[in-house]
Amino acid sequence: MTNKMWGGRFSAGPAEIMGEINASIDFDQRLFAQDIAGSLAHCAMLADRDIISKSDAGEIKRGLEQVQSEIEAGSFTFSRGLEDIHMNVEARLAEIIGPAAGRLHTGRSRNDQIATDFKLYVRDVIGLLDDQLAGLQAGFVAQAERHAATIMPGFTHLQSAQPVTFGHHCLAYVEMLARDRGRFEDARRRLNQSPLGAAALAGTSFPIDREQTAKALGFDSPARNSLDAVSDRDFVLETLAAASICAIHLSRFAEEVVIWSSAQFRFISMSDKFSTGSSIMPQKRNPDAAELVRAKAGRIIGALTALMVVMKGLPLAYSKDMQEDKEPAFDALDNLSLAIAAMTGMVEDMEPVADTMRAAAAAGFSTATDLADWLVRVAGLPFRDAHHITGSLVALAEEKRCGLEDLSLADMQSVNKAITEDVFSVLSVESSVASRTSLGGTAPENVLSEAKNWKRALKD
Repeated sequence: MTNKMWGGRFSAGPAEIMGEINASIDFDQRLFAQDIAGSLAHCAMLADRDIISKSDAGEIKRGLEQVQSEIEAGSFTFSRGLEDIHMNVEARLAEIIGPAAGRLHTGRSRNDQIATDFKLYVRDVIGLLDDQLAGLQAGFVAQAERHAATIMPGFTHLQSAQPVTFGHHCLAYVEMLARDRGRFEDARRRLNQSPLGAAALAGTSFPIDREQTAKALGFDSPARNSLDAVSDRDFVLETLAAASICAIHLSRFAEEVVIWSSAQFRFISMSDKFSTGSSIMPQKRNPDAAELVRAKAGRIIGALTALMVVMKGLPLAYSKDMQEDKEPAFDALDNLSLAIAAMTGMVEDMEPVADTMRAAAAAGFSTATDLADWLVRVAGLPFRDAHHITGSLVALAEEKRCGLEDLSLADMQSVNKAITEDVFSVLSVESSVASRTSLGGTAPENVLSEAKNWKRALKD
């Protein structure tokens, strides 16, 4: 079937395979609200500039509002023969109000129309993601406040390193998510220029007011170059880059949930809300939600990579390749939203197993650095000497199959005579975390203070 909207140029209808590859309505129909919002703003401007009559503008507005109601009610029939959301809306508008519908497209093109629609959509999604990320931050902050003094091992190379607190660990993710929110906000700020009125690529000879339509749609200003306005998708790329980094942060915590909830670690317990059983092993409780969050990071990163490859070789201005920008972006942003929601639920649901974590924090000579610091601070040794002496004491404790705190004073003095009874005051995990009072340190008083600051910031 020839598309009557542009069929005057062609004498025969497209081959079936052309119709299949060309149509985008199956996925871009979700842009209907943004498309209609852009059309309403454009219509009002055309009337204000006397490019179309007030009566035609009134009819167009009435018709567009009816189209939106039909789509929202689920009674609208989308046609693949009409290719995209723009043509589907315009065709139905023509059915409702007649020939006046054709005046709506004056001074614009589908090129600036889709760029406008997509910017509006991405901007809306960024707002939603920001709210979700703030909620996830609040979940981590609540855990930090409850567990400011709950001791756990801190790891490097997944090896026990130094004792930290569970609250401090949670606040690390609050900081990461804050940067994620900042990246999305940066992307939103840069995308907030309106392409509408750039037309196909060169602007238009009609006396349109692009400032008016930009303001009506909540943009900061019109885009300043018509070629750039219709041909670039860096606003999608930047948003997907922010989404990918955010997904990596979610994936890192998801990995920790998988590890911590295992029988080998048993650092946290999770309810059945975010776990599943095994079809054959009745004892299993699998952290499927965390595993799926972890997997979705690859999907989101893949969307960014796909669009970068689409865009990398395109000459100015618009090319049909850019139709491939929407599906991966929709999928990635949908899945990021789902991952954030799932992670928020898991963070609120998880309960640290304090005794297990404290025992693990005490293992592996995790207070060795505290011993070295004591030798510097009290015995006055250079740190490199203190490091060497501490290593010798660790070797002695390994030989005796005990912890550093279980060595006798005589054992310690056999390595260095300067060691006194006071050294035992720094060898417990509680003493270790309490001593880390430097800015950003894990001391419980620091954690409570930072949790309070974040609660206030999130509320504001």
